Amino acid sequence: MAPLYPFDMTLLAIHNKNVLVLNRHWLPVSVVTPADAFCHMVAGTADGLCISPDSMRSLAWRDWRELPVGDSASIGTKDGPVRVPTVIVLTRYGGLPMRRPGFGFRALWERDGGRCQYSGRKLAIHEADIDHVMPRSRGGRDSWENCVISDRMINRRKGARTPNEAKLQLIRKPTVPRTVPVTHTIANTHNINDWKHFIMK
Repeated sequence: MAPLYPFDMTLLAIHNKNVLVLNRHWLPVSVVTPADAFCHMVAGTADGLCISPDSMRSLAWRDWRELPVGDSASIGTKDGPVRVPTVIVLTRYGGLPMRRPGFGFRALWERDGGRCQYSGRKLAIHEADIDHVMPRSRGGRDSWENCVISDRMINRRKGARTPNEAKLQLIRKPTVPRTVPVTHTIANTHNINDWKHFIMK
């Protein structure tokens, strides 16, 4: 029995997640591998977005596979090379999933606005640390409610003490951030030009 998809899935599976997925209203909802993007296109659940300096066209699989490859990344098929899309558009899904940012330095930085939560000073990335309000050595957890962005110098001075013991005061009680539309959490980490039409960071 012939495989469902006319290209070598094992080659695609090793690619990074570098295809932006838009809902049918052209809002970003996800990032997938080229393998996943091709599966969506072959199944008819997404079209490839052909982006040129003066236009954008969404193309179904039958039209997409006729595009000239040129300098674009491509994958070999039994019918010849096919351009790998950088953006696909879901044909039916119009929702906008909500997501809470994953816990970590970057998410804490976003929640706290890049400000030291003791002095209120706007920090450069290299000046910032994660401070455990209740120190880990005293049972404090890695959690949204116990961690804040702090100036490194203040964090060192605070050490294994509570803010009260160190004569410091939080400018704002640390809380779990609200869920936000997934659009706000997608970043262009690969600096793909075609994505810049849809996301800012």
